[in-house]
Amino acid sequence: MQLNMLKAKIHRATVTHAELHYEGSIAIDGVLLDASGIREYEQIHAWNVNSGQRFVTYALRAEEGSGIISVNGSAARSAQAGDLVIIAAFVQLSEAELETYQPTLVYVGAHNRISHTNRAIPKQMAEVS
Repeated sequence: MQLNMLKAKIHRATVTHAELHYEGSIAIDGVLLDASGIREYEQIHAWNVNSGQRFVTYALRAEEGSGIISVNGSAARSAQAGDLVIIAAFVQLSEAELETYQPTLVYVGAHNRISHTNRAIPKQMAEVS
């Protein structure tokens, strides 16, 4: 059995451009691609934190260190400059591979600079009243 698992995510990146008439994709600062392990032309899912819209496209490499997150083509109708997005890639793994698997999580702050990375999402806790 193969399971679709989170491979990598870039969490809360700020959209810098929305280019309707550019070839469809999301151009992502090469530093973020390398840190996350997302490859150029790999299928990615994007979730717009501001609007709730979700879309699937592929990654393009933007200039390293530029901070660029450019949503292009028809996807540009789903985000605008200043929106926060979560960009994720998935991988198919066998049950055996899951025993040692951990995703790569990249968190960004101002100007889409890496604030920290992690290999697991903290467990969500119930609020105590």
